Amino acid sequence: MKRLFILLIAAAILNLGALSQSFAKIDRKAAAESVKAEFLHAWNGYKKHAWGNDDLKPLSKSHHNWYAEPLLMSPVDGLDTMYIMGLRQEADATREYVKKTLNFDKDLSVQKFEIVIRLLGGLLSSYQITGDKELLKLADDLGRRLLPAFESPTGLPYKHVNLRTGKVSTPISNPAETGTLLIEFGTLSKLTGKPIYYEKAKRALVETYKRRSPIGLVGTRINVETRQWTNTGSHVSAEIDSYYEYLFKCWKLFGDKQCKAMWDDSIIAINKYLADDVNGELWYGHADMVTGKRTETTWGALDAFFPAILALSGDLDRAKRLQDSSFKMWNFHGIEPEVYNYKTGQVEHAGYPLRPEIVESTHYLYQYTKDPKYLAMGKKLWDDFVKHCRTDAGYAHLKSVVTKEKNDAMQSFVLAETFKYFYLLFAPDKTLDFRNVVFNTEAHPIKRTWE
Repeated sequence: MKRLFILLIAAAILNLGALSQSFAKIDRKAAAESVKAEFLHAWNGYKKHAWGNDDLKPLSKSHHNWYAEPLLMSPVDGLDTMYIMGLRQEADATREYVKKTLNFDKDLSVQKFEIVIRLLGGLLSSYQITGDKELLKLADDLGRRLLPAFESPTGLPYKHVNLRTGKVSTPISNPAETGTLLIEFGTLSKLTGKPIYYEKAKRALVETYKRRSPIGLVGTRINVETRQWTNTGSHVSAEIDSYYEYLFKCWKLFGDKQCKAMWDDSIIAINKYLADDVNGELWYGHADMVTGKRTETTWGALDAFFPAILALSGDLDRAKRLQDSSFKMWNFHGIEPEVYNYKTGQVEHAGYPLRPEIVESTHYLYQYTKDPKYLAMGKKLWDDFVKHCRTDAGYAHLKSVVTKEKNDAMQSFVLAETFKYFYLLFAPDKTLDFRNVVFNTEAHPIKRTWE
């Protein structure tokens, strides 16, 4: 047994040596150019088959719109990625099209959260990059039309609001949708000099925090009219995820000390009740917000943003361990599933809608450590992404990471986030001032230009 143990250790050392050699072989310039070329492939597919609409359907070579009329999701979401990649001519042409075409005076009841992170965030980021005041004017018009969503008895925003009439609907919301607004509305406030945007979004964030349980956790769904939780499951996954992200990032962007205090309080409860050490691996599972009792041992593609926020907040040890777990999940089937049970090793939701979060965390960890391990990790993610998701018209969701069967969809966040984080991982560090920008949850970089 002792001899076997020694042989296993020796093999592990040899493997580490081989990995170290492979790390050194990553050609960042070539990888960045590959990402740029594939972004253009996806963008040109959108232009050819879906221009003027929200999203490309790459298998049928047609389009998808979120609502009865398009809101140019892909052009607005992808615009700052073009500028970051140096595709200025294409970006300028797209910017002129957006200015000429985009109009928010529409009788549409929209999902406020998605409109804020994609359109408001995209317009603000591209305004900061270009200085084009027409983009800020569009952002201000959009922000004004979204304000009625905050007129609930609690200050927590309704899930839907009509862009023309201001009529609100859907009082059952979640922490992500009530608390992922301050980066965008706060930036709009600073750039326009209108305090109401900051005040409304900040109140919503604080009211979400105030509804945490006695042990410091929030639940999955809440009634914005009564403040009552309708689902007490707690986790860092869908419907909660970016609430936690914005607590720390709003401290970093605005210097808001209350946001920092709310993050400091929240992360203690997260690490106490959600962190799960299984066979030496770190995962974050689900628990009841009131009792702290473990309810699910699942982790997934959306959860994979959490190493990034851990690294951003200074907890590199946990960030590294958790990223290793995410990468393990990816490698089971050569691409990550939407939901994976880390206790049983079984995929519980096999779809892959081209999520960016694991790439985001890889980029953050490389920026903070400069460890070539994360370049090699990113290159593996990139090669698998291209291998399994590329089509002749763009990139497609996977119905199943097991069978690799494709699904006819390419959402705008692929242009805004997935390609951007891949590119920034491999591009020269000077491409973007990583330490002095804050990415919203849709990967739109915002700078503190108001002081």
